[in-house]
Order: sequence, then structure tokens, then C-alpha cells
Amino acid sequence: MAVHERDRIPQRPGDARLLDAFEAALVAQRGHSEHTVRAYLADLRSLLTVLPPRTDVEPETTDLSDLDLSALRGWLAGQSSRGLARATLARRAAAARAFTAWARRAGHLDVDPGLRLQAPRPDSTIPEVLEIGEAAAVLDLARSRTCTEDGQTDPVAVRDWCVLELLYATGVRVAELVGLDIGDVNHHDRLVRVLGKGGKERMVPFGVPAGRALDAWSQVRQEWPVQGPDAGAALFLGLRGARLGSRQVRDLVHRTTAAAGVRDLAPHGLRHSAATHLLAGGSDLRSVQEVLGHASLSTTQRYTHISAERLRSAFSQAHPRA
Repeated sequence: MAVHERDRIPQRPGDARLLDAFEAALVAQRGHSEHTVRAYLADLRSLLTVLPPRTDVEPETTDLSDLDLSALRGWLAGQSSRGLARATLARRAAAARAFTAWARRAGHLDVDPGLRLQAPRPDSTIPEVLEIGEAAAVLDLARSRTCTEDGQTDPVAVRDWCVLELLYATGVRVAELVGLDIGDVNHHDRLVRVLGKGGKERMVPFGVPAGRALDAWSQVRQEWPVQGPDAGAALFLGLRGARLGSRQVRDLVHRTTAAAGVRDLAPHGLRHSAATHLLAGGSDLRSVQEVLGHASLSTTQRYTHISAERLRSAFSQAHPRA
């Protein structure tokens, strides 16, 4: 089996230790999510494999003398020739810039070549979302499954219903959801404390339906088996008692949207849907930005395009002078 470029282990002297040091710096200083750290390291393994080998240095010596602007541009051009999406290229360029900036500060580079590295801007794509009725169908289906035919409560179905309700009610990212602890939920004020990107904390409100699901899950959660160092504090648990994982949540969303007969979405699709429905219901951009934890208002503004398109569609169908 051929080894994918991003999975190759750098063979140049000192590269492995260099990546270990950069990973530690990312985790300690930049506050990146675990997913971002993994993606950056995979990108950098790819970058370092295209640098020419050096045989005139000691085995453990760190050597980045060939990492210049030409090498960075050549690497990105090679990525582009493989047909990668603009968003992927933009992220890989960001990973390279973060690495060269760190390498300059750490004394591994005399100058920072990443300062002059440009990458294509990500496509300003409009995310696919559910209609309000479709979202209701998904959540109603999830709730209907919590009770078995003989009138008993299905604990797994209760958990799944709560996961889906909270995803849609709060618009949190899947990594933020699975990172929630029991103490992060304020049932009385219907607020949840979310730790977002960059370690930034925010308070997000949720409505009555999600509150009911959380109350039901809290009762079931007390009898759920717990296994793992941090599982006791985790809000959501997997079948074996460990903290629920992101992949399990993604599988749940795909299964439930398919069963409900609506368009197939990942958990991020429920986040997009929540944002779109908030704006359609009259929420201002700043409030939605706070709820979603966007660092930039321009990111939140994507959802205004969705609302505008739907408004035009409704106008063309209903207005006598459309």
C-alpha cells in the first residue's frame, strides 16, 4: 500500500524533534484545538518531506536552511496541482506560516519566509442548512425514539435526543459539545458554558425543548456506567462509559437526518442551521457572533447570504409583482 504524502515521517536529521517542539508550542501558547494541532502537524510533515536531504549534519541537528520562500511556494504549488480545495490550501499555508514564525522565534531560522507566503482565499461557500420544518422533523424523530414500544425509556435514545437538541439549540461545534462537563450546564437559567477555539469561554443560551432533553438525560446519566479519567465529569458518555467522541456524534447526525428523510448533514450543518434560523427570526449579527463564538463578524455574515436568498425566493413565489 502506498504511503500518503501527509503520513510520511520526515527523514531529515532533527525534523521529528523539531515537530515535537512545535507541537508543544502550539498546545501551550496558541490555544489551538486538538483537531487544528493534528491538521497542522500533518501539513508540516508533508512540507518537510519535500525539502532536500542533508547528510553533512549530525543526526540530531535541526536544519532548516533550505526552508525558504521558494520551497514554500513550490510545496503549495504541488498541493494545488493535486486538485485540493482552496480552503485546504489556505489552511496548509496557515500551518506553514505558523511554523516558520515559530522557527524564527526559536532561532531555527534567520528570517521568516512565511511572511511573504500567499495562499488562495477560501471559497466563500454558503453552507447547506435545514429548513426549520426539517430541523423539527429530525428532533421530533429523535424524541419519539426515547420510549420503546412497551413504554420503557431507552437510555441511548435519550442521550442521542439530548445531543441533537443541544447541537441545534446552541450552534456549538461538535468538539465543543463533547468537551462539555456536567458543571457547564446551568439548568435554571438555561445557559451552557462553552470552551471554544483559542481557549475562549462563552455562555450560550438554550431553549425549553433542549432544557427538557437535558433534564431527561440528567436522570439517565445518573445510572450510566462511567469509565475513564475524566468521564465522571463529562456531560455525554459513550456506551462503554467514556466521554462521548466526535465521531460518534457525527454518525448520530448522519443516521438521524437520513431516517427523518431530510438532506444529509454533519453536526456542523446543525450549527449552520441554528445560525441561519436565528438570523431569520430577527437576531442581530453581533448576537449570533457571540453565540457561535466567531472571532470575526465577517464569518458570521455568511449566514446573511442564506437568509437573503430565501427572502428573494419567498418574494418571487408570493409577491404579485414579483
